[in-house]
Amino acid sequence: MAFARAVQGSNSIEGYNASLGDVVAAVAGERTLEAEEETQHALAGYRDAMTYVLQIAADEDLWVDEGLLKSLHFMMLKYDLDKHPGRWRPGPIYVRREATDEIVYEGPPSEDVPGLIAEMLVELETDGVPVVVKAAMAHLNLTLIHPFKDGNGRMARCLQTLVLARDRVIAPVFSSIEEFLGRNTEAYYAVLEDVGAGAWHPERDARPWVRFCMRAHFLQATTTMRRREEIETLWNSCAELADSNRLPERSAAGLMDAAIGLRIRRQTYRASAEAAVGEEISDLTASRDLKAMVDADLLEAVGERRARYYLAGSTLTALRETVRAKRPPKSADDPFRIIEDRRQLKLT
Repeated sequence: MAFARAVQGSNSIEGYNASLGDVVAAVAGERTLEAEEETQHALAGYRDAMTYVLQIAADEDLWVDEGLLKSLHFMMLKYDLDKHPGRWRPGPIYVRREATDEIVYEGPPSEDVPGLIAEMLVELETDGVPVVVKAAMAHLNLTLIHPFKDGNGRMARCLQTLVLARDRVIAPVFSSIEEFLGRNTEAYYAVLEDVGAGAWHPERDARPWVRFCMRAHFLQATTTMRRREEIETLWNSCAELADSNRLPERSAAGLMDAAIGLRIRRQTYRASAEAAVGEEISDLTASRDLKAMVDADLLEAVGERRARYYLAGSTLTALRETVRAKRPPKSADDPFRIIEDRRQLKLT
């Protein structure tokens, strides 16, 4: 789910909007139900690139170079060769504000791109710089260099996640702030415009951007911890529902997925159930489990045969709303203000 939310957030910034259920399906390599064809390609490309990032992050000798950047870019945009996937841009590039068509940023000359990228990559290997700062600066520099014809935002966000993931401070899938950026796109663009100042100005102060990223990490971590508590509560409740309705123990996995708002297909149920109980189940067993959950009024079937999927019934929907109603108010706390308040408290 964390991986899917990161993919969803990063692509929504570029206008590729899809429901979480469709993104989960795309991440699992399954057919989406509502997403347009180009959005499906964008989701699949970003899934491939991010999956590769998470795979190579465990390599202690991982070295980020031009070839890796171009390979990730190709994975993301291979569905449209007119966007020059895997190649530096051949000419000038401009970023326009969609609402007004106003040019808000002009990238450096294309002939400068290889040298600027090489300098950026050298900085990635600088010792003594906190990884959250190093990753934020990689994101900013790639965005402002704008080395590709298209997909620069997605590449910058992917690179930030890669730099964080290879440091292995936490499990890589939880290091990304892409979901936060997708939910706060206007603020994200605003700070990039402020620091970028319309053109390539490497002398400008990048601290507003770094502070923005660190605050994003703080709030994303807060959200992740809150979700962990909610999921634990939902799982226990779904296990109790399975038991009280004399359903197999593995059924709790399907009930859980439905309770958090996902569409359940036979294959996705199989994957969740197998992960929950640590053993394989057949398609026939999965179909029988789903029918039993429908008969217990816990799931609702939609569609026929191969197109069929399942949604939460009224009991699971009510359970989800009960858990969400207990959420604390959204925090707008600035971690820098919290630190300063604590410092002042110690001084007094």
